[in-house]
Amino acid sequence: MTDPWVALEPGADPTERIRVLRRAHETFTQAGTVPRPVRSVVAESWRRSARASVSPDGAASVDLTDDDLGAYRAEHPLARVMPLFRELVGTFAADGEHLLAVSDAQCRLLWVEGHPVTRRRAALVNFVPGARWAESLVGTNAPGTAMAVDRPVQVFSAEHFIRQVQPWTCAAAPVHDPRTGRVLGAIDITGGDGLAHPHSLAFVQAVARAAESQLALLDPVGSTADAFELSALGRDEALLVTPGGKLRLSRRHSEILLLLSRHPEGMTGDELLCALYEDESVTPVTLRAELARLRRLLGPEVLASRPYRLTVPVECDVATVERRLGAGAVAGAASAYTGPLLPGSQAPGVTRLRRRLEDGLRAALVAHGDPDLLANWVHSSWGEDDLTVWRALAALRQTATVRARLAELESEQSAGLARTAH
Repeated sequence: MTDPWVALEPGADPTERIRVLRRAHETFTQAGTVPRPVRSVVAESWRRSARASVSPDGAASVDLTDDDLGAYRAEHPLARVMPLFRELVGTFAADGEHLLAVSDAQCRLLWVEGHPVTRRRAALVNFVPGARWAESLVGTNAPGTAMAVDRPVQVFSAEHFIRQVQPWTCAAAPVHDPRTGRVLGAIDITGGDGLAHPHSLAFVQAVARAAESQLALLDPVGSTADAFELSALGRDEALLVTPGGKLRLSRRHSEILLLLSRHPEGMTGDELLCALYEDESVTPVTLRAELARLRRLLGPEVLASRPYRLTVPVECDVATVERRLGAGAVAGAASAYTGPLLPGSQAPGVTRLRRRLEDGLRAALVAHGDPDLLANWVHSSWGEDDLTVWRALAALRQTATVRARLAELESEQSAGLARTAH
């Protein structure tokens, strides 16, 4: 095969290839070896799926439903290019009895549209809006594997890791934010064996590039509106995206910009001092020096004084989590939460905000009662010792692993209380 990313070369017999792939799939699931002629991209995906403990007899789960789904996708960046997707792919999908699917960066399907009969068949394997098709959860599939390797992918029939999906063929391509390069999600075409053609892979890639071009037109690089984006979750030094590029801020500048983004009306020097420094002996001169350095970095037109304030809107990832929590989109809030807010910061204003955000999200997850979302939390670096969430998960998912970890944490808590008492 000349192109390893194409599932079926022209002239190949689909029936014979399916037979060979099914035999190879059984060999891998039983012996762990991948025989030829399985493509390298598929073989590597199968191995990742096995390492993630994906069962070949498993199924996709639904993360988002009803109002939760509606609120989340209404504000998703790809909502703005759905008319384009429908224009380019909608007729092709309907006429060919295929489906158009669009996912977010976590491989949650946000839209699944197309031929009604095909949609009903797809619903039997949970290929529906709100379902999560990440490779780490359901194994090899076009949108999930496209996200895993960050490039367009075709998956043909028995190349799918989960057996119940093997009657399907799909092609998917990631869609990136044209300003930051961040993956926003994927565009996917799903249907029958006829999609195992080089043209379908090229087509879905072209649609993804068209969407990126459309997003660039909607948010031109030179525009000032919404041109500053601050990423402060899960990192000690925030990343600021500006019209001129990306800036990695120092820890102190990260704290200052975060606090000012939370106070568009501005903050006095005394307010900033109290929010930034635990040590009350720090003088206003120290703060003014930090602000002068930050002003040189951002430009004098961005940071004003008396009071200190930002003259351009700064969209922070903290606000994204808060908005989704406020809308009741718990799964969306959890997906946007990439870790504690500036975890190394000891600034009083930052620690208060960090604790409030974490406590609010934890409470929402426990109340929402979705075992997959709870499992995602406790298997993260920040949630692995979270006894509250482990208890909530244990009430819903009584596996040996969950029970063992909960017992271990409760034992550690009891020992700590005993040491404190003595």
